Amino acid sequence: MSKLPAVLANLPFPVIASPLFIISNPKLVIEQCKAGVVGSMPALNARPAAQLEDWLAEITETLAAYNAANPDKPAAPFAINQIVHKSNDRLEHDMALCVKYKVPIIITSLGAREEINQAAHSYGGVVMHDIINNKFAHKAIEKGADGLIAVAAGAGGHAGVKSPFALIQEIRQWFDGPVALSGSIATGDAILASQAMGADFAYMGSAFIATHEARAADEYKQAIVDCNSDDVVYSNLFTGVHGNYLAPSIRAAGLDPDNLPESDPSKMNFGGDAKKAWKDIWGCGQGIGVVSAVVSTAELVARLKREYQAARARLAL
Repeated sequence: MSKLPAVLANLPFPVIASPLFIISNPKLVIEQCKAGVVGSMPALNARPAAQLEDWLAEITETLAAYNAANPDKPAAPFAINQIVHKSNDRLEHDMALCVKYKVPIIITSLGAREEINQAAHSYGGVVMHDIINNKFAHKAIEKGADGLIAVAAGAGGHAGVKSPFALIQEIRQWFDGPVALSGSIATGDAILASQAMGADFAYMGSAFIATHEARAADEYKQAIVDCNSDDVVYSNLFTGVHGNYLAPSIRAAGLDPDNLPESDPSKMNFGGDAKKAWKDIWGCGQGIGVVSAVVSTAELVARLKREYQAARARLAL
């Protein structure tokens, strides 16, 4: 059994919703948490920076009121994603607000910094760091992260290329703390499978794009419904980091998804240009083939729970 910090030890359902750049917002996060999964959003989604405090206040106050009214069925905690990269000039500002509002879980990406982990630990927060290989996993824990998000092949957005089997088994050879697995997870069966492999939680995002609460264009949501893994393209052209994107959005931008040039990784950027790129080029994982309609967050999580319990029953767990 993994050693889980208190905030992660008694989740209603073993799922962490991944932070969706541009798309995640307080409405989605709140509904995810109320449905029993860890809701999350990138701090950078709040623009201008001052909006982040309003959003954190809204989330914390709404969930506190919900928990007071539902003491027997409290909401799951929420998480804020921090892009720990030199191009993010808001990191210190945004982290100070996370400390002020005592955000339960911080998800760090694209860099591991000890001072960010220490800031979260100052009020009892937990840091989950996303990694794409065992080498980065070691670095994250050495710098003070509490847990790992193993981003395997097929994940939406900035994804790795490792098989989830290889990635999880290598991590579990030396790490007994909290681990979430990301990569094409969109069913209750896949959530159970991630636990069978050794992860504590499934980490999923693309299916949440096709929800009413998500801040995505209707065309984007419908594309999630209409497309499958054959329509997902892996490229580093748009941000300098390899990720998975929907081919129809690439064609709509006047590019050939089958013949994309390579980008210079040194030009990685998460400022205004990145926001424009992700608005026009739609990030997406390979698991979307099971998404058949745009539904509410509550409906999506209810489906996942039914499938999860059915899978457990088939295996007599």
